[in-house]
Amino acid sequence: MDGKFSPAYIKVSDGKIVQLSDSPLDPIGCIIHDFEDNVIMPALCDPHVHINEPGRTEWEGFETATAAAAAGGIGTIIDMPLNSSPVSTTVENLKLKKAASVGKLRVNVGFYGGIVPGNQDEILGLAAEGIRGYKAFLTHSGIDEFPNVTMEDLKIAMPLIAQTGLPLLVHCELDSHHDDIQPFELNPFSYSHYLASRPKSWEDEAIKMMIDLCRSTGCRVHIVHLSSANMLKEIEEARKSLPLTVETAPHYLYFSAEQIQDNSPAFKCAPPIREEANNMLLWEALGCGVIDFIGTDHSPAPPDIKSLDTGNYKTAWGGISCIQFFLPIVWTKARALDIPLERVIPWICENAYIFLGLFATKGKIEVGYDADLVVWNPHKSQTIQESNIHFRHKITPYMGQELFGVVLSTCVAGEWVYFNQTVKNNHVGKIV
Repeated sequence: MDGKFSPAYIKVSDGKIVQLSDSPLDPIGCIIHDFEDNVIMPALCDPHVHINEPGRTEWEGFETATAAAAAGGIGTIIDMPLNSSPVSTTVENLKLKKAASVGKLRVNVGFYGGIVPGNQDEILGLAAEGIRGYKAFLTHSGIDEFPNVTMEDLKIAMPLIAQTGLPLLVHCELDSHHDDIQPFELNPFSYSHYLASRPKSWEDEAIKMMIDLCRSTGCRVHIVHLSSANMLKEIEEARKSLPLTVETAPHYLYFSAEQIQDNSPAFKCAPPIREEANNMLLWEALGCGVIDFIGTDHSPAPPDIKSLDTGNYKTAWGGISCIQFFLPIVWTKARALDIPLERVIPWICENAYIFLGLFATKGKIEVGYDADLVVWNPHKSQTIQESNIHFRHKITPYMGQELFGVVLSTCVAGEWVYFNQTVKNNHVGKIV
């Protein structure tokens, strides 16, 4: 894409864009769709999704996750290696996950492998099995089968990962002891106490460590769901000489801590949603390229473990569901900040495809590219309610929010997986 909008005629055949023109094309033998003044752009890429199948399909499975992605204008999602059972820390387990996806994909799905203590012998095999990167936690993941790694573990794993050329995605929190934990223990219903229990320093210390390891090993390092703005200058400087990339998540850009009430665990995530002044710095970092792109970190869970009935942040599962509303969430806030759509598109589309090594065939409207497209109206708004949610559990902090940007249709490999705001029973997605 050249970053500009103009009227266009797009001809699709065999899943590819075969003609592109500003004047009408030969219609013989074609089914014609006129989308009037709506926006047509490459289908989004969500590089950070927890699908949870097999083993925890009741949390979210391939059917529901890819239906929600299709309804959100997303053409490709990448699944995280934890929350499923077994976790994808071995080649054998990854094959089980791939097998579980067969016949269930409305959009394209790729996979990350996991890095845990002692699985260094699986690293090269996972790469050969086609993963798009490796994921590691520096603090407890929430899943006992996926323990966090230490610096010593990473010193063993990262040189091996460097051989593959794939990125290491890191949940950057180092949970050192501090005095703010005790108030949260005494009042687990307070959002301000939850926020204080996971301070910026946890992220900042972890990012410093990963920059040092990136420098010493040459391994590509990717910081996921950046929440603290404290280290942005250090990240910007490190990026000048190191293979370091960064993503943030929609909830850190749309919400702020000042908005979140006590007893509202639908907002619980880790790292936590921070103050508005901090979050505006994340927007600035997107604007100048210090943060590369946005991924939803869609992390669903059943109502009984979200502690919605008690409002207890301590017992609630940490994770926010929002994959279907990725586009309108980001666009609503960007629109309010007077950021033009041309600047937003790389953050939700092409930059992630570049990161994943998929940009040769996805992320552009050009002849020869895959016909993965989204049609949407950026001027129309919708209010989020249970009746229009396609992911499995109708739990999200965006409930009741009015969001601008209504997805009308989504095309994957030239086939409509979502058309006229209806999910199609069209399992054309592939493993990428």
